Amino acid sequence: MEPYRHCVIKSFKHNGHIHRTWQQNWLVSNELLADEHKEESMKVLINRQTPIQESDGKIWVSRVPAVSFFIPGQWFNVVALLEESGIRYYCNIASPPYLQGEVLTYIDYDLDVIRLADGSRHVVDQDEYELHKAAYHYPKMVEDKVQAGLEALLQRIDQRQSPFQDHFVMLYYEDWLRSNDEVES
Repeated sequence: MEPYRHCVIKSFKHNGHIHRTWQQNWLVSNELLADEHKEESMKVLINRQTPIQESDGKIWVSRVPAVSFFIPGQWFNVVALLEESGIRYYCNIASPPYLQGEVLTYIDYDLDVIRLADGSRHVVDQDEYELHKAAYHYPKMVEDKVQAGLEALLQRIDQRQSPFQDHFVMLYYEDWLRSNDEVES
């Protein structure tokens, strides 16, 4: 079993239109996951300088490495951004992930939470969520899932529960870097 396999991440909007595509990510094999991540069947992906394509076709390259966490059944995902000032967690309120082959997909519901390296957290893009809720006519079930996802996410952040543990983020990233070094040498 390969320790890492290529995976594309695609986010969509509720109306089915593509939102954003991260083109080069590496899915961590289950054998390399921490026990608490295995218990939740988390999908952990790593990227560095990955091309990102926006819905309008524009492509840009990420500036900082990232370790992303997707948890089946949860209405959020977490991207740990490895910045010079420390790890910043960018959390998307989104439908549960769906992994088919080498493509992981989810629906992005705009509402985001940012947890800074100092531990403070901020809910952002509430206005964008409200705008799309009206434009796309979110059913009540979706609104309920979004709110429950937000509450579950905030609870994990406040209790420093997985995946909000910097040591695991760094462990995954450093192991992946070592694996790349071995392949390239």
